[in-house]
Amino acid sequence: MKAAPFDYVRAQNLAHALDKLSESGGDAKLIAGGQSLVPMMAMRLARPALLIDINRLDELKDIEIQATHVKLGAGVRQRDLEFHPQLHSHLPLVGKGMQWVGHEQTRNRGSVGGSLVHADPSAELALAALVLEAGFTLESKSDGRRHLKADEFFLGPMFTAVSDTEALTQIDWPVWQGTHVGTSFEETAIRKGDFAMASAACQIQTHEDGRVRRISFGIGGVDGTPLVFPELAKSLEGQVLSPESALHVAHVAAQSSQPGSDMHATAAYRKHLAKVLLSRALHSAYAEACANTQASNIL
Repeated sequence: MKAAPFDYVRAQNLAHALDKLSESGGDAKLIAGGQSLVPMMAMRLARPALLIDINRLDELKDIEIQATHVKLGAGVRQRDLEFHPQLHSHLPLVGKGMQWVGHEQTRNRGSVGGSLVHADPSAELALAALVLEAGFTLESKSDGRRHLKADEFFLGPMFTAVSDTEALTQIDWPVWQGTHVGTSFEETAIRKGDFAMASAACQIQTHEDGRVRRISFGIGGVDGTPLVFPELAKSLEGQVLSPESALHVAHVAAQSSQPGSDMHATAAYRKHLAKVLLSRALHSAYAEACANTQASNIL
């Protein structure tokens, strides 16, 4: 199929883009990389009357790295996130998740903000944002600027809190302070680069003796949005994470999900897969954190 007819304007700056959004009456879409929107338009799942091109807005491509946080403009390319020399040391979970995002060609064009606004339940960046409790800055001409946490941003499959006249302009990723941090990102897809049948992400910080100091984890592809489990995570604090406790927590988390069935897998299989992947992610992240502890002690 071909896209339905639409008008096109290239934004001169962010203010110009917000003006056009405000004037559109809710019938416009922003486009940067277009790796999600263009296929939807081609299948006529999206029919905007106006496309506002923000691809060349340098003000949306800033990368600010501080000790406590990393701020990314919504227009930052996925490939820039993947290959930036400092980002992986500050956001190791995001770095590992990027290895599963689409294909090299789509990462060359796709933007970080575009992936997050698309809000696919199996999207790796969405899962990482929820696990790390990222913050989102939205801007509009009429209402100015507002800030949301990740759990306020993702509302359902392909559905976020961004209004028709708002633009996502910045994502603020917290950086965990201190040493002894381990991360893991696990995923299964029909082919590498395809949408995840299920995924799991975990970040753990331990004490010197291996007890869990801080932990956050989640699963993707098995519900309307990626899921995180702060209460389950809280129950693990102060413990030495055993294979049995990791498997128990993974089972409880997976059972709370509501996946669908399709030609690739049944809902029951997806729940089982989520349990296995989360158990693996918990074990791997914990092992990495403990290894970092040992290396620190040796030094």
